[in-house]
Amino acid sequence: MSDHHTYRKTEIVGSSKKSIEAAIENALAECAKTVRHMEWFEVTETRGHIVDGKLGHYQVSLKVGFRVEGS
Repeated sequence: MSDHHTYRKTEIVGSSKKSIEAAIENALAECAKTVRHMEWFEVTETRGHIVDGKLGHYQVSLKVGFRVEGS
């Protein structure tokens, strides 16, 4: 084990018809399928999709920080 850690960040967008929180959870769940060692996230943008004048779904942009393997 190293005495330091190195990290990277990736940007993803999650969506949900239910809530902003569900959009975040969906994004992290999908990201976890291919990215290991995820350690934090930050919400960078929140928006929604409008359908016929009503809320269609929430969209949340995230930056996800993960530890580089071996560091």
